[in-house]
Amino acid sequence: MDGALLVIAANEKCPQPQTREHLTAIEIMGIKNIIVIQNKIDLVTRERAIESYREIKDFLKGSIAENAPVIPVSAYHNKNIDKVFEAIEEYIPTPTRDKKSDPLMYIARSFDVNKPGATPESLKGGVLGGSLVRGVLNIGDEIEITPGIQQTKGNKNVWENVTTEITSLMAGSNSYDTIVPGGLSAVGTKLDPFLTKNDLLTGRILGKVGKVPPMAMNVEVETHLLNRVVGFEDEMRVEPIKSREYLMLTFGTSNTLGMATTVKDGTAEITLRYPVAVQSNERIAIGRKITNRWRLIGYGNVISFS
Repeated sequence: MDGALLVIAANEKCPQPQTREHLTAIEIMGIKNIIVIQNKIDLVTRERAIESYREIKDFLKGSIAENAPVIPVSAYHNKNIDKVFEAIEEYIPTPTRDKKSDPLMYIARSFDVNKPGATPESLKGGVLGGSLVRGVLNIGDEIEITPGIQQTKGNKNVWENVTTEITSLMAGSNSYDTIVPGGLSAVGTKLDPFLTKNDLLTGRILGKVGKVPPMAMNVEVETHLLNRVVGFEDEMRVEPIKSREYLMLTFGTSNTLGMATTVKDGTAEITLRYPVAVQSNERIAIGRKITNRWRLIGYGNVISFS
């Protein structure tokens, strides 16, 4: 992500637990270009709007967003939206895109776009949606998807990458012959739509054949835990990770459960329930189940994987 809009409602006391969680996520991801949107300004008095602004500034003090502009907005009445666009242009500059490296796309959605009752002759292949972070993709390119799909061979369950061909490219409501990094795109393929329906391929990585990141079932990470659990009204300290504890890990767009097998000196070796495509030194989010919900407790940098 090139930047972030942190949206805070003026008619609620700041910070709400979810707002703390959003700001923590922004800090973990290392996003520095931030704009704060003070929304629902139409629902409060002038005095409450000023009080809300002060609450927001106090909350942001000492954080990565301390100097971010705060823009009062009424989205319902379309007020100050032009100022948001101006701020995006000023505070979130478009970076130089890497178009020369091998393409890499994080798959956030997958679809079957065929309507019920479609004839076999009219069927369209599965569609993959997500963010191309480097390289370019062209119609006709042969692509590989990892970790792919689970297969049964003999008495074993194995994961195999999937290869296919790009048949269409969309960004917004427009079709293209080529797409480049920046924003979200939809990639039409020759995949059986059964494989892509209901987001079945969410969390995978797409790239040129033979150029995708390796698949891993075990990772060693350097852990960085937060001082307190986010998402709670009350203060709750983050306890150290324990051996044999189950954690929720987020690699790019992939969420997978893992068990910490060895924990020592700020590192943890974790065995995953499902494979992920991993890159060296990748930053991942770490969650712990607290009161029947997965809560963000920190992040980790991948040291090694297998």
